[in-house]
Amino acid sequence: MQTFFIVAILLLGFLITFQIAKASEYVAVLRGEEKAKKQTNRVNAFMLLCFLILGLIGVYYCNERLKGKILGEAASNHGVLIDRMLYITIGVTFFVFVITQVALFWFAYKYQQSDTRKAYYYPHNNKLEVIWTVIPAIALTVLVGFGIFYWFKITGTAPKGAMEVEVTGSQFKWEFRYPGNDKTFGKKYYKNITGDNPLGQVWDDPYGHDDIYVTGEPMHLVVNKPVRLIIGSKDVIHDVGLAEFRMKMDAVPGTPTTMWFTPTKTTADKIKETGKADFVYEISCDQMCGRGHTGMRGEIIVETQEEFDAWITKKSPKYIDALKAAAAQKADSTKPVTTVSVSGVK
Repeated sequence: MQTFFIVAILLLGFLITFQIAKASEYVAVLRGEEKAKKQTNRVNAFMLLCFLILGLIGVYYCNERLKGKILGEAASNHGVLIDRMLYITIGVTFFVFVITQVALFWFAYKYQQSDTRKAYYYPHNNKLEVIWTVIPAIALTVLVGFGIFYWFKITGTAPKGAMEVEVTGSQFKWEFRYPGNDKTFGKKYYKNITGDNPLGQVWDDPYGHDDIYVTGEPMHLVVNKPVRLIIGSKDVIHDVGLAEFRMKMDAVPGTPTTMWFTPTKTTADKIKETGKADFVYEISCDQMCGRGHTGMRGEIIVETQEEFDAWITKKSPKYIDALKAAAAQKADSTKPVTTVSVSGVK
């Protein structure tokens, strides 16, 4: 809070000084005082130079103050590569930013209005044109090349033995499905979606008889084990955003998308690292999907293999739940109807 007030005071002081300078300039113009106008120009040039120095100091201060405090270190193998690419991009653009801003404000100060200096007309230079076209083109090509390379790694074939989790978005919740002992998902058909069959699983497919359906609770992943997410949507376009893992992927109706990564830190590790007892990995919807978009939040628990096995064994396959529901419904329909006489009415 103290830092906020200091910054606010500095900004307010700058605005007051700026307004005073502009008011002085207008008064000078109205009076026809050319000398006062030149003095105002010198003040403005000096203020621009001060703004450059204070601005660069502010950029450095904010970077050092907030470094690693917003998201912390990446908690996945791909996340480390994404962060590295981001740092390289920031380094390149910051270098260009400093050069251009220093030149901009220094020229405003150095070449302020003067009656003793005449502007030099410099219309064209082929060598300069080539330099400031080719160098940015090469830099951008390298940066884009890194991005494409990492994108194909993230969306490519997952390592052998990777676990799979199906993630389905709908307004405004996340639903998860895990394959059973056969390690294979059963088929789905959107017309089969009902209250008792929220994903539209095809019960005639034996591969789906041991699939585990989970909603309303965190998705569970195993630390240091690759996981392939199969992502879809039941209504509009959503987006699976995993900020701590530096991953995101659109959830598109009718078009499954995939990505894979390896969690490298358990939830317990992140609690120790951040000092927050209530820390959880978050699944956010990074695509505007309706009025309840901001509340479409899920959670992930990253744990050891033993902890995951203990959790998954407590879950009943959705097929078994459907059989139980069907049996209960059939039993209710076969119960004899009992008539009760009330005041002589049967």
